[in-house]
Formats: sequence, C-alpha cells, structure tokens
Amino acid sequence: MLYWLLKYIILGPLLRLIFRPQVEGLEHVPDTGPVILASNHLSFSDSIFTPLIVKRKVTFIAKAEYFTGRGLKGWLTKMFFVGSGTIPVDRSGGRAARAALDTQLSVLRAGGIAGIYPEGTRSPDGRLYRGKTGVARLALESGAPVVPMAMLNSDAIQPTGQIIPNLGRVRIRFGPPLDFSRYAGMAGDRFVERAVTDEIMYELMELSGREYVDTYAQKAKGAGAHQPVPA
Repeated sequence: MLYWLLKYIILGPLLRLIFRPQVEGLEHVPDTGPVILASNHLSFSDSIFTPLIVKRKVTFIAKAEYFTGRGLKGWLTKMFFVGSGTIPVDRSGGRAARAALDTQLSVLRAGGIAGIYPEGTRSPDGRLYRGKTGVARLALESGAPVVPMAMLNSDAIQPTGQIIPNLGRVRIRFGPPLDFSRYAGMAGDRFVERAVTDEIMYELMELSGREYVDTYAQKAKGAGAHQPVPA
C-alpha cells in the first residue's frame, strides 16, 4: 500500500515535477511476467527514480545498513525502504546474500519485477565496475529475461554523501531484454554465471557510456576511488 502511495500520491508527482525524468527504451520492460531489471548504481536516488519510472512494482535489494540507522534520518530511511518493498541484504557473506536472492526469486516466480545492482554497491567514481554473479544465478534459476537499465546522471543529481539532491533532469535508458535460456539447467556453473554476468555488464557499459573497470567496486572503494566521472 505504501509503495503505491509513495509512487502516485506522496512522492511521485513531486519528483516528476522537479526532476522531469527523461527516459529512453521503457517499452523494453514487459507489461506482464517475471523480469529482472539490472542497473548500474551511481547514487542513493537510483532506488527512488527507478520505481517512479517503471509502471509495475519493482522489488530491489539494498544493504542491511539502510534498515539499521539511528536517529530521525535512520528511521526515515528505514521506513522508505520498508514501504517500497526493498529487501535487506547482509553483505558479510555468501549465505546471507543467498537469502536475499532467494526472496527475489520468489518475486520472479510470482510474476513480478526484481531489481538488482550487479556491482553490489554504488560506484565510487561513476565508472562501471565488475558485476557479481548473483544476477546470473537469479536469471538462470528463474528463467526470467534480464532488462539492462542505465542510470545516466543520477550521480550528478545526488552525489554520494549528499543528502539534498541537486536540481537537474534525471536521465534513464533501458535496453532490449536479454534471453539466457540457452543456459537452462546450468545454474551453479561458475563459468556460465560469469559469462552471463559479463554479458549483462557489457550491455550496461554500452547503455551508460561509462568506462568499465574489471575489478569489484567494493575493492576499489577500499583502495581509494578516482575523481568522479562527469555525467
């Protein structure tokens, strides 16, 4: 209930008026049936703009820390994610992450849309980083098509660490669905999962126009990020 209130009554109309979303390729998102939306991740606001644009409900996973913050900001953040149907994921290990993926798998089996950021975390500098294979496992186990989605300038709208977004027109681009049925029954094969993930990341690179870095974003954050890439 809160999801639709936020989308159409509370936040949606206001955000559309302020940020005037410019969207390309939305017709690639099927009107019915299970779909995986795989997006690059530039900003906290990615999880706000995506449900705003896509007509159907999108269920994302987000780091568990968003649900455990303290004070008024922490409470508001938690309420937003809970109300928008976001699934918390513990990034401390494979078993915890698997639990979140299993939940998204149930969303797909019910004919819904599962949103996922293959990089696993926000880009530290605007570049596109190596994808984790969770998106491949989700695609192979569900049989759902993967629609690549590129946030083009959300890092300029709301840079990491900035609470109040900048005024600007948010731009989003969707690509044609990717069909991985040729790999049916091969979930769990790490070479296949890597190939599927890399194909998805290639499409995200083409859609976004961002430089690709063949290392994990979390590792890059630990090593120290480069300067942000201009939108």
